[in-house]
Amino acid sequence: MQKTILITGATSGFGKACARAFASNHHRLILTGRRAERLKSEAETLTKTFGVEVLTLNFDVRSREDVKKAIDEIPAEWRNIDILINNAGLAAGSDPLQDGNFDDWDQMIDTNIKGLLYVTKNVFPLLLQSQCPHIVNIGSIAGKEVYAKGNVYCATKFAVDALTRGMRI
Repeated sequence: MQKTILITGATSGFGKACARAFASNHHRLILTGRRAERLKSEAETLTKTFGVEVLTLNFDVRSREDVKKAIDEIPAEWRNIDILINNAGLAAGSDPLQDGNFDDWDQMIDTNIKGLLYVTKNVFPLLLQSQCPHIVNIGSIAGKEVYAKGNVYCATKFAVDALTRGMRI
């Protein structure tokens, strides 16, 4: 059965790999990301290679308003979302805590934690229309074990793990 899957951070890394895996199984994709040209290129590649329908949404998960606007404007024929893949995330800076950069910390917290929350909250009502909805939050081993100079990044990935467990309950 064909499903509709929304993937954040779909222009590189795990998000791109997830998109290709789902496309190879002929599912419809809603790809999101900050880089409009990469989104367009990936959508064209997936459509050409796998013959799947792809909708792209260009926004930064750190912007609560942009997330809401993009999700609210999803066309009616795409609003029955079966799976949300919260993949958007990043690591910025690799300094000991005392030398850390506040902007790096804000970027990681805003992307890895708040972005996941903004997307999930706005997509959740659409997931409820599915017979079998799923949310997949992409974490990291850094959410289980810390490493030198990974202090804030590890903390954000521990938060992703905690949020995932909380959502499950």
